Parts: sequence; structure tokens; C-alpha cells
Amino acid sequence: MRILVIGGGGREHALVWKLSKSPRVGEIIAAPGNPGMARLAECVPVSAGDIPGLLDLARKRGVDLTFAGPEAPLVDGLADVFEEAGLRVFGPRRQGAALEGSKAFAKDLMAAYGIPTAAHRTFADPAAAREYVRHLDGPCVVKADGLAAGKGVIVCDGVEEALAAVDEVMVARAFGAAGNRVVVEERLSGEEVSILAFTDGRTIRPMLPAQDHKPVFEGDLGPNTGGMGAYAPAPVCTPEIYTRIAEEILAPTVRALRESGTPYRGVLYAGLMLTAEGPKVLEFNVRFGDPEAQPLLALLETDLVDIAEAVIEGRLHEVDLSWRPGAAVCVVLASGGYPGDYRKGCVIGGLEAAELTGALVFHAGTAERDGRLVTAGGRVLGVTAVAGELPEAIRLAYAAAELISFEGMYFRRDIGRKALPKSQR
Repeated sequence: MRILVIGGGGREHALVWKLSKSPRVGEIIAAPGNPGMARLAECVPVSAGDIPGLLDLARKRGVDLTFAGPEAPLVDGLADVFEEAGLRVFGPRRQGAALEGSKAFAKDLMAAYGIPTAAHRTFADPAAAREYVRHLDGPCVVKADGLAAGKGVIVCDGVEEALAAVDEVMVARAFGAAGNRVVVEERLSGEEVSILAFTDGRTIRPMLPAQDHKPVFEGDLGPNTGGMGAYAPAPVCTPEIYTRIAEEILAPTVRALRESGTPYRGVLYAGLMLTAEGPKVLEFNVRFGDPEAQPLLALLETDLVDIAEAVIEGRLHEVDLSWRPGAAVCVVLASGGYPGDYRKGCVIGGLEAAELTGALVFHAGTAERDGRLVTAGGRVLGVTAVAGELPEAIRLAYAAAELISFEGMYFRRDIGRKALPKSQR
């Protein structure tokens, strides 16, 4: 088979790596790809947002199956365009992708079908949003309605912070058109967990529970990023909680989309808070998480092509997921200053030494310049390690990360620590 992977980040590198393990895959094309992917795939300079260009590429190259990595092309209707052209694509159509493309749409769907989430209201007028913030008179969360690369959520400790957040999103337009509307919601307390599931619109196959680390600094401090690291499985999600999430959140969401005329096929990502009342939805995403994809795909034993075909053909009930025993940890190496301003073009060293340890080094924001690998993004690399136990996976990931260097390199040193007994933290 000839596979097309759309995107150029760490998640897409992990997808390419996993697909390259399939005996059914003969060739992988990445658009636009990155230097890490180039070792396993042919990188073609077509951007992830150029849907006509991607369709032309898929047609000309006789692509058998397309994987859309990032959310934006799906929200813009990539799956609709490909399917209408008779091409097979793994990912939801535009209407289903609105689950991530509009937080207001997702909230309305959850409210209509009784799916547990935070109490909320949606606003298109900054003055009305401010009035509601004052009414809440306490901790809350302000979210840009549209896509903001994982950075459009501002967690506020009180009224003044929330008022400033409303102005940042709706007046200063920090996230552009994504801030035309905001969702203001109660601030939930508990521990976060990510549950991703494959679904064909009826059957769901949940993956291992994972835990992302969004804030930039250790101890979950500082502004939110696209993700500074992740690990799986997350023991905070006990088998009982895992079953509740599948039965009370994932299955009802898929059913709600189907009953509303929006059959959903692909990966459904539920970002959850484990509250005292039970699991509640913080957000839905419509694709693999980044960096959750890295540890999850490192542990997945089932052929990803087999899963994707079963999803597309509506026969996911025939597939059972198989997982490698143990745990996987991904530590993101970021550019200094991220998620704010940061330098690009810094020479990266130590990758070969890191890979010799057995760790997987997924490229997220890299480029080649004059034959040298340089930084080209805020999140530069994802160092992923697998071991029989979580403490060893953490140790291996950090041992490999310490061998890599570039000017201004920063990474959190507490990825996975929450899952360890207090004596080991």
C-alpha cells in the first residue's frame, strides 16, 4: 500500500514510524513532513492546509490511504473532499470535526445529550463575557471557541485574571479569529487524563489512558503549551474509571453525533478531569493528541493500517487492540521562550547518541540548513522511551534527552512523576 501522512510535527513522525512497521505498507509519503520523517518516508512540500494540493498529490501518486495528522485540515473539510473524490481517508468529516473546531458546538452537544462537562456559557460580546465572569466571582476557565494550536485555554484563579483573559482573547485577538467567541466555564478540580478511542461511528475501541502535561513549567505552572510531555498508561485512570469514561462519555458522544446526522469515524480524543463527582469532559479533539500519540503508538501492537481500514469500512467490531506490556514516556524538548517568542535556526546535536540508547526521537519542529539539523519550532523534539515499568521508562527518556543539545533547549523534568509513589518522586 501507498500511504499519505499529512502534517509535519511530532505526532505525524510517530504515525509514519508506526505505519512503517506494517508489512502491508510499501511506501509512505509525508506532506510536508520533516527531516525525521524523511528517513522513513518521501517528504513532499505540500502544506497540511493546502487541501486542493493534497488531493492532487494523492491522485497523482495513487495513494491508497491517507492519515490526517493535525486538526485544521479536518475542520476545513479534508475528509469530505477526499471521500467525494473516491479516496480513503482516516479522520472525521467536517461536521464531526466541529467537535474540536468549535468549543461552543461541543458544549452544546454535551448539554443536549447529558454528557458530563463543566457548567458554561458562550459569548460573542466581550461585555457580556465580562459580566458573566463577575457573576461567577471565582476561579474559571476562558476558552477561545475556535482552533488555537492547543493554546486557547486560559485557566484563571479569580475575577481579575478572567477579565484579562477575556480581553486577551476577544479584544487583543491573541488567537485571531478563534476568539470571535469565547466559552467561559467553571473551573474543575482533580487530575487530568486523556482517553483516545478509535471509532467507526458505532463501535468504540478506547486506547490506553494517557496523561499530558500542558503547562510549560514543572509542577504544572505557567502558560499552557501544545504539550510538554506525556506518558501511558496513566494509573490514575483505574479500570472502574476507564469503564465509566467509555460508557458515560465516549459511547454517548459517538451516538450523539450519529443521531444528529454526523457519523464520526477516526480518533476521538477526550481530555478529561477526574473530579469528585466522576470524570468530566474538558475538551474533545478529533485526532491523535500530540504528544500523547508518541507513547500510545509506541505501545500499540495492532497494525494501524488494519485498524484504519476497519474504521473506514464500519467493521471496527472485528478488531481488538493489542498493547505492549509496560509503559512509555515522551519528554518534549522545547525552544527557550516557548510558548512565547523563541529563536529558530539553532543547531541540534546529540541525536545519534540519544537514539543509540534505544529511545525514539520524534521530530516536531526541525529543519535542515546547510546540511545541519536546526530548530524550526517551539516544540522541537519528542524523546520517547518504553520499558517494563514506568520508573524505568522515565529514566530512559531523560537519559536520552540529556544527550541532545541546542541553544536555549528547555524541557520539564517531571513528566510522569505524578504516577509514581511519593517515595519515588
